[in-house]
Amino acid sequence: MNKTKKRAAVLLFILAMILALAAAGRFLAPNDPYQTNLSQALKGPSAVYPFGTDNLGRCILSRILEGAAASVFSALTVVAVVFTFGTLIGLIAGYAGGWIDQALMKVTMVFQAFPSFILAVAVAGMLGPGLRNAMISLAVMYWTTYARLARSLVIQLKEEAYIKAAKMCGAKGRHIIFRHILPNMISPLMITAALDISNVTLSMAGLSFLGLGVQAPLAEWGLMISNGRPYLQTAPWCIFFPSLALFVVVVLFNLTGDCLRDAIDDRGEG
Repeated sequence: MNKTKKRAAVLLFILAMILALAAAGRFLAPNDPYQTNLSQALKGPSAVYPFGTDNLGRCILSRILEGAAASVFSALTVVAVVFTFGTLIGLIAGYAGGWIDQALMKVTMVFQAFPSFILAVAVAGMLGPGLRNAMISLAVMYWTTYARLARSLVIQLKEEAYIKAAKMCGAKGRHIIFRHILPNMISPLMITAALDISNVTLSMAGLSFLGLGVQAPLAEWGLMISNGRPYLQTAPWCIFFPSLALFVVVVLFNLTGDCLRDAIDDRGEG
């Protein structure tokens, strides 16, 4: 195992620990994340409240652990959905060609004509605030990347000799797509998905920050940062610790995506 693969393995292990922590966050929280105590409002970090308390006296550490599921797993769900849907659209367009390809790509171009986050904000604004609607708006925003990438990969692969041989042997289109084309194009799509998780996590936090995502009193990192803005001078921990959690997760996903890309490139060269 070379150095690149070792680093990718270490980052994947750390990410697995983060995901496990997010899944079990509610059970690991030192305090009730929703229990208010105005007498303890805006208290600094202490033994009882390691990350301090917010304006309602709620434990910030407990709310970060509680909000990890909404912040991380919602992003994973969105990426899984757009990966599946976008790849399917790209497969159909690239393999079918002709008017089907033109129609699907024109629809894709319509969605790409709008600035990404502005489109997500517009869709979330029309659907209304809430975690589910925020996830839908982000899915509308991200699926086009996978559709265009999958289409370009299919167009390249369907000209390969083994694909032409499979057609000459009478293999059906569905068999060729799922047995020969898809396995050979999955690596770049997976790398894109790994890198997109951090972008979706940030976008989800951005929507919650603007009031279009997770709603109070539910815990979510972007919403916690938004609620802590009025107390930046008097209680900076209200913003610092949720921002730190968001920063660490985003950086880890980005580093893991880069390492996976390097590891796959090394394997291809080898």
